[in-house]
Amino acid sequence: MRIRILIAFFVVIWLSLLIRVFYLSVQSNTYYAKLSSRNTIKTELIAPIRGEIHDRNNLPIAINKLGFSIKLQPHLKKKGENNELNTTIKLLVSYLPELNATKVYKRYIRSDSYYNHNDIRVADFIPYEKIMPVYSPLQLNDHIHVIPAPKRFYPYADLAAHVIGYVARANKKDVAHDELAKLIGSTGKSGVEKFYNTYLEGLAGERKVKVSAQNEVIEEISHSKAIESRDLTLTLDMELQTFVSEQFKARAGAVIVMGIDGEILAAGSFPEYDLNSFVSGITSKKWKALIESIDTPFTNKLINGLYPPGSTIKTGLGLVYLSSGISQWWNVNCKGTMKLGKRNFRCWKHSGHGVTDIRKAIRESCDDYFYKGSLKVGIADMSFGLKQFGLGSKTGVDLPNEFIGTVPSREWKRRRFNQPWYIGETLNSSIGQGDFLTTPLQIAQFTALMATGKLVTPHLAKRIGDEDYVPEYRDVLTPEQHRKLPIIQQAMRQVCQHSKGTAVHFMHAKIPVAGKTGTAQVIGISQEIKQRINERDMRYYTRSHAWFTTYAPARHPQYIVTVLVEHGGHGGAAAGDMVSNIYNKMIELGYIKK
Repeated sequence: MRIRILIAFFVVIWLSLLIRVFYLSVQSNTYYAKLSSRNTIKTELIAPIRGEIHDRNNLPIAINKLGFSIKLQPHLKKKGENNELNTTIKLLVSYLPELNATKVYKRYIRSDSYYNHNDIRVADFIPYEKIMPVYSPLQLNDHIHVIPAPKRFYPYADLAAHVIGYVARANKKDVAHDELAKLIGSTGKSGVEKFYNTYLEGLAGERKVKVSAQNEVIEEISHSKAIESRDLTLTLDMELQTFVSEQFKARAGAVIVMGIDGEILAAGSFPEYDLNSFVSGITSKKWKALIESIDTPFTNKLINGLYPPGSTIKTGLGLVYLSSGISQWWNVNCKGTMKLGKRNFRCWKHSGHGVTDIRKAIRESCDDYFYKGSLKVGIADMSFGLKQFGLGSKTGVDLPNEFIGTVPSREWKRRRFNQPWYIGETLNSSIGQGDFLTTPLQIAQFTALMATGKLVTPHLAKRIGDEDYVPEYRDVLTPEQHRKLPIIQQAMRQVCQHSKGTAVHFMHAKIPVAGKTGTAQVIGISQEIKQRINERDMRYYTRSHAWFTTYAPARHPQYIVTVLVEHGGHGGAAAGDMVSNIYNKMIELGYIKK
């Protein structure tokens, strides 16, 4: 009996072993095959080359400079006589003395770990001309890999800097939103480089290889190319852009030259800065100078500069008045001041304009007319109408982080400050002062509406790959406003052509121009900025901003030119010559026929 029990025990043990062997060799074959492939098949992502940016005439605006990055093999021995890491770095620096051996070592150690089987980048960019003489000996070393790595380059340096934007090293936040940024190492940080970043950077390729336990490539299994070189053509004309920048000279502010279809031919936010400074990393000294400058060169004033619009809104407000029941023949007797309660509201012309109707009010920028008109119409209709015309909203331009500005109203003040609205604020709003804030691009879009009756979306992309950008228009005017618009357009022509127009004495354009001047008061200067202004400069920084927004040809509008000169004083005096020169240059370039 004992022998039978012993035999049965051995039979059970052997059967269990046979079942386990069968399971491991047959049933688990699929699982362990997958596990094995993970250990032997390595997937490498191939970084795409960023698309280039060109102007409308195919001139290069943002290109890729040819160069190489240096990578070292992971898990190099770091101790003993056979110290592979130190030997490799010593060799590398002997061929490329501009590299710092200590920085290369630290960068390698930071990324080297037991779990990392990828090559470690120790130099981001070595120019083509420096790498070529030593390319062959470097490639002969099994521990060193020289990889093509283009670097962004901006041929025009600081020209249209705020529009074009720049590419720089990707940080953790960038990588969190875009995994490809980790592979490429850089990403679009501002301007169209940021807005169209996903398109420009392309899609990564993929290479699958079989590797040994020592991470040596045995064979290539598959290879898919990166989708790259997605080029972008902008509406900018760099010859015109250069001319506009030269016109602005040492002043601060913004200029926009735009077609009535929304195509931006030139746009500058001044002062500008060299885009190439940011590609490899700007020095702390240059960065400090940028952010501490009183003229805020790092701010894109086209879409992020908020200024009181001053008298530039009188055209749109006049259209609101006319469509709200005020007759085109209604007039006021401007005596230079209007009393409301205990406060005097002054017209800019202290002696007054005398009897003034809508045309004269726009032509000579009479404040008194708009004060008294605002009392008849009220802030609710004024605010609603100006918002209808695009103010207080994003223009929709293809640039990141556009500001919306402020069109004051009772509801806005209650929501923002939890305070009641006062009648004096209605009068201030009627001349574009008080809490009223707009961007230069909003005023350009607003002017295009006055010129054509259509609210167009400004845009910088002309062609995305092989597809042309399709302009976007909105008909925001009521039938009544469409009927009354010619009255406003007539008054805008008189601004630049009538003997008493506010801009007529400063114009010398070779074509008839229509427009509106404006003066925006500087309400105050912060204490922090005051501490950085010399006493002799304080008077300059308290001067009003100067606006001049125009369209031409006056009777058959094709283009908009809007200029804001910070602390420029009177719009016509500060910008009339500049605007005239820009239109004359556009005639020379063939945009406008005389």
